[in-house]
Amino acid sequence: MNAFIAGVRSEFTKIGTTRMWWLLAIVLFLYIGLISGGLGTLFGLISTGKISRGGGGNGAAAAAIFHNLAPVVYSFATSVGYVFPVLLGALATTGEYRHQTLTPTFLANPRRGQVLGAKVTSTFVVGALYGVVALIAAVGIGALALSIAGVDTALGDSATWAQVGRSILAMALWALIGVGLGTLVPNQVATIVIVLAFTQFVEPLLRLATSFSEVTANIGKFLPGAASDALVGASVFTISSPAAATAAALDWWQGGLVLAAYAAVFVIAGYFVSWRRDIS
Repeated sequence: MNAFIAGVRSEFTKIGTTRMWWLLAIVLFLYIGLISGGLGTLFGLISTGKISRGGGGNGAAAAAIFHNLAPVVYSFATSVGYVFPVLLGALATTGEYRHQTLTPTFLANPRRGQVLGAKVTSTFVVGALYGVVALIAAVGIGALALSIAGVDTALGDSATWAQVGRSILAMALWALIGVGLGTLVPNQVATIVIVLAFTQFVEPLLRLATSFSEVTANIGKFLPGAASDALVGASVFTISSPAAATAAALDWWQGGLVLAAYAAVFVIAGYFVSWRRDIS
């Protein structure tokens, strides 16, 4: 137990002594703040009928589509920002291979499973911290934007704060997925390309493609992004997706289990595929 605690402290030190974590956190805050403020204002003005959707849409129709807007705006923290904890976890792991810091780590503690467990623990905590950063931007700036547009911010609703808690959990789980992916694919450049390609292009297209019928929607709901949105309980996809996808969505606890399963599979697979290999 003492060796594990020392390992966790060592992993926190590794993260804290690099610029990577706070640079990603700053970009995350600015990115989510810009999106939450901009789209929060736009969606709010549409929902109140102050501007129309397209050419001549009426306010009543817009209000029906953009009902219960606050949770959607606050969910930008995870539905858009989840790529940041994934990158954090991936870089924290692949950096060990790139800079060959695993060699002294394994010499200090030859129990490789324990070392990986310490990395998982520390990255989970930092991923949760990223969730807090993203939510400060999404809720703080998003609520201000909604208030300016004349929309209820729902900050007095307990469901909003339950969503905040689930969002922090989702971001922490995404960080573990990054650790698992980085362990499975130790090449840092390849891992970054995979993360960006999947999160920004492949999965959004898959979610769109599977959303048009009930059969495919029942498959698409198990994609990691869809599971994350289910865990959080709201997403911009609830506005843009057809009814079939919305009806097929998982419950929040099911989404959490699916996302945790992705993290576990990646971490365990990475352990057996590359973590146990000799480090040159």
